[in-house]
Amino acid sequence: MNLSRTAGDRIIEPMIALAGCSKQHRIVVAGSRAIELMLELQHRGYARTAATANCGHPASQYDAVLVDWRRRTFKTLEVALDWLVDFLSPAGVLVVWVDPQKAAANEALRLSLENRGFVIEAGTVHECGCAVSARRRQANPVRKAA
Repeated sequence: MNLSRTAGDRIIEPMIALAGCSKQHRIVVAGSRAIELMLELQHRGYARTAATANCGHPASQYDAVLVDWRRRTFKTLEVALDWLVDFLSPAGVLVVWVDPQKAAANEALRLSLENRGFVIEAGTVHECGCAVSARRRQANPVRKAA
């Protein structure tokens, strides 16, 4: 058994933490290493995890969408997000992990999510990149003072 940790292994814990996933949540994983990450999540007890290759048609059926977009372009991420958000339940969380970037690129990611109706909840910077978690704006209604 190989005891070394892959880059995928190193991003699993921060992604789960950002998403606030429990082992009962339905999770879909996207990206070039989606199958590998799905198998790692299943190995950790997240049995209701699928990769985009085997998740069916989008029907708002997942509690979390975890996107590993390292070593891929922002332009292709935008196209993928247009498709992936349809898998997410109304109260679900979207976590996007990208390569370490300049501040302007991180701002572009945040604006892209906000333009799709998401509110950024949290973010993290890690040796393998950075990530943000976001929920649909309707899932976080602004409370009015009484």
